[in-house]
This record gives sequence, structure tokens and C-alpha cells, in this order.
Amino acid sequence: MTQRMESEHEALARLISAEQDERRRLALFLHDGPVQQLSGIALMLDGALHELDGAGEDRAHAIIDAAVAQLRATIRELRELSFALEPVVLRDHGFGPAVRALADQAAGSYGIAFDLDTAEAAAIGATASIALYTIIRELLEQAIRRGPPRTVRIRVSATADGGLVASVADDAASERRMRSLEAIEERARQLHGTLEVHPGDGGTDIRVTLPAHTARR
Repeated sequence: MTQRMESEHEALARLISAEQDERRRLALFLHDGPVQQLSGIALMLDGALHELDGAGEDRAHAIIDAAVAQLRATIRELRELSFALEPVVLRDHGFGPAVRALADQAAGSYGIAFDLDTAEAAAIGATASIALYTIIRELLEQAIRRGPPRTVRIRVSATADGGLVASVADDAASERRMRSLEAIEERARQLHGTLEVHPGDGGTDIRVTLPAHTARR
């Protein structure tokens, strides 16, 4: 590996590390601040509803019911944002469990059936795991915006030279706007990888290939 390539890898690692530190800070702030506060407000409003039972204050009930519903929706959105900014499961348990958690979240929200196989990503490096997880998450979000799809297949397999190929295939409307993939392609390029778009069964199959020297970093 040339000195120039080593310098590029070190710069990329520093960039991703700084980005991850900022995301972690924001995630902890959201979880320990607004989410906890809103949870407390929801509990207080639930208590107020019980206090009003039998008092005949129908209007008060309606307002408080609406407030509780809105607060719970806000809490759910903040938790999803916190998860997106810093998926704790990725940090604590690794790439495979993080992708499973991402799939479980989308399955619960949109009824998507997932077919996952990430076993060969066990040796992925810390830097590559953050980048590849982000790419998979963005591809899934794009599929949901185009559909949402009924099914999504996510595969991560090893190449003969020790690299990795990640494939995200869905049956939503086919992706025809290459501009929507430019940011993802740039993420792959930063890891000296490539992005390919293949026609799927009524949908889109997008593959990201990382070479061995970045897949293990």
C-alpha cells in the first residue's frame, strides 16, 4: 500500500470518527434530555386523565387525549432519530445485530418482510461497519420512499480477495433517478468501493463492493 493511500485512509478514518463522535453526542442529548422529559409529561397527562374521570369535563378529556397522542408520537420520532444518529446496537454488538435491528424497526413500521444474511460481515472493520451500515440504512429509506416495498433482501458476502459485497434488493418501484444514489456512491468511493444498480424482480438491486484493504479497517 502506498504512502498516499495510507494517508487517505487515515484522513477518512479521522473524518468518520469525528462524525461519529458528534452523532453520539447528539444521540445522548436527545435520549437523556427531550425523550425523558416528554415521557414524564405523558405520564403526568395520563394521571390528569384519571383525576378527571367522573367529573364530566368532556372537553378537557378531548384536549388531554390529543396531547397524550401527540406527545407519544413525538417521543417515537425522537427515539427513531436517536437510533439513526447513533445506533447503540452497532457500537455495542456489531454490524449484523445493528442491521437486524434496523430491519425490525422498518418491519414494525411498514410491514416489510426482510430476508437477511450478514454472517460474512463478522470480520468487517469498525470504520467500514459505520460506513456500510449508513449506506444500507439510506438505501432502505429510499426504497421506503419509493414504495414502501413488500420485501427487502439484504446480503453481505465476502469476495475472493477478502473484500465485501453488500446487496440491498427490494420490490418497490424501480429506482430511475441516479441523482438519488450519488451521495451513497460517494460514501462507497470514500472507502475505495463501487456502487452498481441491477434490475430486480419488479424493483431495484443495489450492490456496494468494498476492497479488502478498506473492508477490514
